[in-house]
Amino acid sequence: MGQVIAAAAYCKGRKISNISLEEGRAWAAKPGHFVWIGLHEPQQEELITLQKQFDLHELAIEDALQRHTRPKLETFGDALFMVLYTPMMTDGELVFIETQLFAGSGYVISARYGNSASYAQVRQHCEARPLLLEHGEDFVIYALLSFVIENYRPLLDSFHSELEEIEQHVLKHPLSQSDVERIQALRRNLLRLRRYIGPLAEICQELQRLEFPFIDKNMRPYFRDVSIHVKRLLEDLTGLREMADHAIEIGLLLESSRQSVTQRKFAAWAAILAFPTAVAGIYGMNFQNMPELTWHYGYFAVLGVISGGCLTLYGCFKHYGWV
Repeated sequence: MGQVIAAAAYCKGRKISNISLEEGRAWAAKPGHFVWIGLHEPQQEELITLQKQFDLHELAIEDALQRHTRPKLETFGDALFMVLYTPMMTDGELVFIETQLFAGSGYVISARYGNSASYAQVRQHCEARPLLLEHGEDFVIYALLSFVIENYRPLLDSFHSELEEIEQHVLKHPLSQSDVERIQALRRNLLRLRRYIGPLAEICQELQRLEFPFIDKNMRPYFRDVSIHVKRLLEDLTGLREMADHAIEIGLLLESSRQSVTQRKFAAWAAILAFPTAVAGIYGMNFQNMPELTWHYGYFAVLGVISGGCLTLYGCFKHYGWV
């Protein structure tokens, strides 16, 4: 069975009482009151209980029982159903924890599936700001949405630091297979993050346009602020993807430069060795009319020419940085 993390009734920005699931509808029906219920991995029976309590649309319950692949916002009459995802690194693997929100006049219900950061701190933060919590359900939606989006920032910062570390490593060392695999893993995670962050911008824009009784027009600037944060996250994601691409490009350019230096060294030594080979080849022909063959100092003279030629070539290549 699922777990009820917290359930409370609020009026004029202040907590009135902790409640049970069965008491939710009675409190929500009171003028100026709303209830905020937080669940962890609720089962079908609990969702049906909530459906009876708050007259949730049957399509919203069917949608809640499914597993989704992206954030989404659905409207059912004067109520909404929202799916959000919180990113987490677990044993080096990027995972996304699903959160479902039901909201309507007099109630906000959050259902978290997985071990992401608890929303208890969101509730504490809201209860510490009674003037804003007085707005009611729409401020709670904003606070939960903002909290989910804030969880993406530390992850992007860690990816940024890792990419900077990779860039420094690539500048000093040849690009290895492990480096390429590490960069590719980062690029894959960045693409996955974009898949989950992108729809959040659409959700924030939709919340600014919705004409629901429980969404005050004065709250629209708050949703606009969240939308700005989402756009910044998307811009940072684009920058991180470019950093990952540049890291590979830099590694390939440096590797090409190192190979070019090695090839120049091979070419220089091949030229140096070619000179004595050519001289030795000429005198290895053993023609009869070769004056140097009978000269008493011919052998030493040829060795001197070979040594001088090799030293001259070595000096020239050294001057140009080829050896």
